[in-house]
Amino acid sequence: MMNAFLKILFPEACPVCRQPSTCHKTAPICRDCWEGIAPYRGPLCRTCGKPLVSEESINCGDCLKEEPAFTWARSYGLYEGTLRVAVNLFKYYRIKRLSLPLSEMVCKITIPCADAIIPVPLFKKKIRQREFNQSALLAKHFSDNTGAALILNCISRDKETMPQVGLNARERRKNVRNAFRITNEHLIEDKNVILVDDVFTTGATMRECSKMLKKAGAGNIYGVTIAHSSWDS
Repeated sequence: MMNAFLKILFPEACPVCRQPSTCHKTAPICRDCWEGIAPYRGPLCRTCGKPLVSEESINCGDCLKEEPAFTWARSYGLYEGTLRVAVNLFKYYRIKRLSLPLSEMVCKITIPCADAIIPVPLFKKKIRQREFNQSALLAKHFSDNTGAALILNCISRDKETMPQVGLNARERRKNVRNAFRITNEHLIEDKNVILVDDVFTTGATMRECSKMLKKAGAGNIYGVTIAHSSWDS
């Protein structure tokens, strides 16, 4: 009844199939398109979760070249199709209600027990522009689901960086270098941490955050994201 009422007040067409969207929880994406989002089950790097071509491969070239500070990172699906549309609507068009169904996807990732959940922070100016930190909303729902403590004040982003979109892997790493600062070491010392972000592309942001958390005394760090993107996305 609520969905029918909201449809009358706020009629929407699904941006994927152009059919009416009747489910408020995932609107403007319709129920059929949303239920068509599938997890990635192909071969992947055991460290960073990057999709690989062959089942015979264990780690990607980047992780072999430079081992990241995180124990491993995983994503629910690939940053393409309906999932990409959903992430962009949530992140860039401020459709915050999508944070709940998107976080439900993240919760399906099998993760070892952890003591704390930490979202990748945004620069203060970016928060004012966007009005919210999408990773923090995901982390909040993830914390509610797992019972692990949500920590928002142990790492900050003190350097204004260029948007990562359009930069290659080397440029992305340089862009986020020294962008983060630990503000409360005692909150994470000797604790296993789940680091939450929206999309994993080259992993530059996840690597830099993990490096700072590890230096501050964190134990195992597990990175989780909604989607894993190709470098040219």
